Amino acid sequence: MSVEQRDLTYRNPVLNADWSDPDVIRVGDDFYLTASSFGRVPGLPLLHSRDLVNWTLVGHALERLEPEAEFTTPRHDCGVWAPALRHHDDRFWIFWGDPDQGIFQVNAPEIRGPWSRPLLVKAGKGLIDPCPLWDDETGEAYLVHAWAKSRSGVKNRLTGHRMHPHGTELLDEGKVIVDGDRIPGWFTLEGPKLYRHDGWFWILAPAGGVETGWQGAFRSRAFFGPYEEKVVLEQKDTDVNGPHQGGWVRTPSGEDWFLHFQQRGAYGRVVHLQPLRWDREGWPVLGDDGAPVAVHRRPDLPAQPPAAPATDDDFPGGRHGRQWQWAANPRDGWATQHSADGLRLTCVRSAGAHDLRTLPNVLTQRLPGDPCTVEVDLRLDSEEPGARAGLAVLGDAYGWIGLQRATDGTVHLVHRFAETVAERERDAGRPSPAPGGRARLRIDIGDGARCRFSYDTGGGPRPSGQVFAATPWRWVGALLGLVALAPSGQGHAGTATFTQFRISIQKKRADQ
Repeated sequence: MSVEQRDLTYRNPVLNADWSDPDVIRVGDDFYLTASSFGRVPGLPLLHSRDLVNWTLVGHALERLEPEAEFTTPRHDCGVWAPALRHHDDRFWIFWGDPDQGIFQVNAPEIRGPWSRPLLVKAGKGLIDPCPLWDDETGEAYLVHAWAKSRSGVKNRLTGHRMHPHGTELLDEGKVIVDGDRIPGWFTLEGPKLYRHDGWFWILAPAGGVETGWQGAFRSRAFFGPYEEKVVLEQKDTDVNGPHQGGWVRTPSGEDWFLHFQQRGAYGRVVHLQPLRWDREGWPVLGDDGAPVAVHRRPDLPAQPPAAPATDDDFPGGRHGRQWQWAANPRDGWATQHSADGLRLTCVRSAGAHDLRTLPNVLTQRLPGDPCTVEVDLRLDSEEPGARAGLAVLGDAYGWIGLQRATDGTVHLVHRFAETVAERERDAGRPSPAPGGRARLRIDIGDGARCRFSYDTGGGPRPSGQVFAATPWRWVGALLGLVALAPSGQGHAGTATFTQFRISIQKKRADQ
């Protein structure tokens, strides 16, 4: 492919990391996207683009998960599920379902906030994937949501409500408006997005499960139905498994596009951009006649410089960038601001120090979907015996490499891992001295999220341990993590300082 052709086209995925369950809107010349954040904090990431291809992370809409007591420890499959982003009455609105609490809403006058405190619009178990609609033709407001069988015993159906135009409450008990059990071959119907177009109420909703499913479209002349359905995007003969769950957006010139996810194991749910057109019967046609596109002409929008959500961080003044999220609601004192660069993490005392998956004080960011190298400098400042800090790849199984203070006061390079079913970690490599308590830590991540750990304590790079294959959490892709911890005890256990965090993506060939 020539340079000129590449300039006129884009390649999927446009967001090659775990931006799960995306939803998208346009306000003027700007496009905004949000995604599931589950139990990580801050939640509800906010991304911005001018061309639907290049995206940057501009903030989060949710500072802490509520109720706060429920998220003091990691809950990777709970929290914020499948949000819907809308702009109405000069405000941004996000609705999401917490499967254990109910349907929440936040709103703000600007995308960067300030965002309101979460409001519980509908309490209940298993209420997920809500999406509002303000009907400009009638002044009515509606909301549709799906069900999580794990909490409610119900799935494969969509429930509709009338909603107060202020978005603060629902006005009826709700009615099943689409029952997937009544549609031959359909199962796990979820993730609805609600629209008004061409005199129809439209629900774009996936079914069939995230690994192998498809994207459906439903339409009706009345909100409460009856609806007719059609499959509008499926894998066909492509390598994009389960292409579904996302949002439709129209450009200023009238082009239509659809952003959706693909489940990619340890990489999580990466985001694809599909062209959308309307056939003679008025149904949407996504991709290449219903099959996902790998390369396509760019949207008819002004050219933009290449951009992607940030990954690298020098931690100026001890502050971490927007790309980082804690594994649970953070507490004061986990990170210390100061006058220089570098992230100064407190070695938090924990009875669960033998298993990083149980710790809330792990600072995480998404694992890139391309082969890459992850590096960071670490200095262990704590004098506490047993204090340790390092760089991790976290999922149902995990591995980490870092530094630990021994009982004799020396510092050693350690490398540990835990299998999926293991309750305690064990050594993955042999401990070695780390003079001065410093090390450059490195993880080379290849195809299939296979990780090779190495380090440099002053004598040059050295490999450590066997290859570790990253694994996802239940609904979340694998995460990169920075952690500092210490054994249980009394008093402050000291700190560890991380500097020059870098992720280097392996470049693709010029013809790709």
